[in-house]
Amino acid sequence: MDRRSFLQTAGVAGVATVAAPAIVKAAKEVVMVSTWPRDFPGLGTGAQRLAKRIEDLSEGQLKIQYFAAGERVGAFDSFDAVASGNAQMYHAADYYWKGKHPAWAYYTAVPFGFTYSEMCAWVYHGGGQALWDELAGGFGLKCLPAGNTGVQMGGWFNKEINSADDLKGLKMRIPGLGGDVMAKLGASPVSLPGGQIYENLVSGAIDATEWVGPWNDYFMKFYEAAKYYYYPGMHEPASQLALGMNKSWWEGLTDGERRLIEHAAGMENNYMMAEYNNNNGSFLAKLRKEHGVKLRRFNEDVYDSFGEAAKEVFETARAHSDLAERTHASFLKARADVGGWMNLSDGPYLQERNRVLGVE
Repeated sequence: MDRRSFLQTAGVAGVATVAAPAIVKAAKEVVMVSTWPRDFPGLGTGAQRLAKRIEDLSEGQLKIQYFAAGERVGAFDSFDAVASGNAQMYHAADYYWKGKHPAWAYYTAVPFGFTYSEMCAWVYHGGGQALWDELAGGFGLKCLPAGNTGVQMGGWFNKEINSADDLKGLKMRIPGLGGDVMAKLGASPVSLPGGQIYENLVSGAIDATEWVGPWNDYFMKFYEAAKYYYYPGMHEPASQLALGMNKSWWEGLTDGERRLIEHAAGMENNYMMAEYNNNNGSFLAKLRKEHGVKLRRFNEDVYDSFGEAAKEVFETARAHSDLAERTHASFLKARADVGGWMNLSDGPYLQERNRVLGVE
């Protein structure tokens, strides 16, 4: 080929290369539903933040359409919406589904269960995720940790609780296995989504409620109906929230998309916990100073009664199925191993630090 022919050929090829249209990959439309009110601090904003983070990290290739509770489906209909494929994702507390299988409760919180650090150790390193996959897979789902609210308060009561007898006949909003513990002690547990608690407490339809902690509870205005604020909550020592996804949809994603979602959920898991720890202390002070909330600690007799009732509740849960038994056994091992270490590390250190600094 002579020089002129070569240049002519190269020129044509170069023009063709420049003129070739860019290949644009179509975005995947994703519907996320949740159990939280829109813009509700922590829970709602965390779910919305997670949806945005997934979309941003994917550079718009996963286009998330987020619906708060009641906007597309009811709060407690989120599970069925995603399992059926009518939505691809939910953000929720998985203990809401314990009626479908008691093992779901272990992935939010159970009485005398994990703190945040212990929960992370179990799910990420102690076999918890594998058991969760087995449980969720049976319902057509795939779940990941996607937020945590930390140690919760014991709840709001319209009277003082000085003994287990004071719980008898009490109508209390408390879901999960914690509600079963209250039932063993003679209370009447009620499961309500967050958006319906205030009206039921004010109207007297319920006598008490647990929700989360000072930051969230301040905005819920429970202090208008109940002044006694008890701690610590035995029912939710750290409430893990979940990103639940339709399993078939999840398996149809690319490896990169799955890794992206895992990292986004993991980031939210850590970020939300830090957010709650940052805000709870200041909002507790506001509740007490601005609204006269009376902080009370459950006495040892009441807490001992919680413990005895919890043993009975766990026996019932374990008897449900082989998976429930294996989940509980794995939970017990992690609680002993990780909790035993933290009892020598975090616990004593915090006690001594606070003693030296005079912190109550």
